Amino acid sequence: MGNKQCCLVGSPRGDRKKYEEKYQPSEQEPINRQTSTSNLQHISEREPDETDGDPSNHPTTGTLFISRSKPDLLKNNKISRRKSQYDNHVMEHGRLSKKFSSCSTIYIDDSTVSQPNLKNTIKTVALAVYFHIRNRDRTNNHMHLDIRFLEIFDEKQHPLARDPVPHDYDRRDPEHKTIYRFIRTLFSAAQLTAECAIVTLVYLERLLTYAEIEINPSNWKRIVLGAILLSSKVWDDQAVWNVDYCQILKDIPVEDVNELERQFLELLQFNINVPSSVYAKYYFDLRALADAHDLGLAFEPLSKERALKLEAMSGSFQDRLRDSSRSELKRSHSLDGISSLQRGSKAIIS
Repeated sequence: MGNKQCCLVGSPRGDRKKYEEKYQPSEQEPINRQTSTSNLQHISEREPDETDGDPSNHPTTGTLFISRSKPDLLKNNKISRRKSQYDNHVMEHGRLSKKFSSCSTIYIDDSTVSQPNLKNTIKTVALAVYFHIRNRDRTNNHMHLDIRFLEIFDEKQHPLARDPVPHDYDRRDPEHKTIYRFIRTLFSAAQLTAECAIVTLVYLERLLTYAEIEINPSNWKRIVLGAILLSSKVWDDQAVWNVDYCQILKDIPVEDVNELERQFLELLQFNINVPSSVYAKYYFDLRALADAHDLGLAFEPLSKERALKLEAMSGSFQDRLRDSSRSELKRSHSLDGISSLQRGSKAIIS
């Protein structure tokens, strides 16, 4: 085991107490943070301190669209609760509508957290926006918000088309297919990715949380457009310019798009960071929402070629992780994996 007293020199308690008192910071002395001389706040002052209740920042807080979709899920469960699991997945001609994996066959789809399916992701994001509008808090009158922030999202104040806005535009909830067509048009014309759609939903819910507003029939198009503007610039390497969106929507001036983006950023407190854990949470919640409303992807049997491809990808990531862990060894790191000597089996202590 070795001599425990080797190379150890104890310091007197008196000297230690004297040094602790010397370097103890004074409680009465406040910490002076260097403030900027201009009106622009430092980024540390702009970012919110409390993020536990914000689903767009905290990975363990439930997403808003899942909570907004619960009333419809409960209604659907009441209708089908007397049916067995087998009956719920049997079609009229007696075949199973959903495939389940077995010991001999594994069914998977072509959507992963790193490469989501574009069409399915856009359709599910549109469904999340639909539930936000349908099950919104109708008692929120937005009286705490500056009027200019309300007007920038109002479609009547800033129309996206030359066609006259209907007089009841603020009372008619859009259908799911209407929201899907609007988002699909922007993503198809701008050639945006599925990851950008997930980040769009993160920014949308961050806006609703920070600004304490509700998305409704009068502002949903411009809120979604503002979220797409930011997500495309933050996520994609080759971002789409604001003038390109004017060519897609035809009748909107570029000055209006610039002002929309600026005020959207101001309401977000310039917090455009999306942690990987938050992104993964939104991805899996979107998958759960799609499965609950029969929007899931078709499952196909896992072929031998795809299994080998997945195994190769997994092996490359494991090698990369092992190399990074070896390069960042600490002084107290274990010698496992460093020594070339073959060790016996590890003992299990119960």
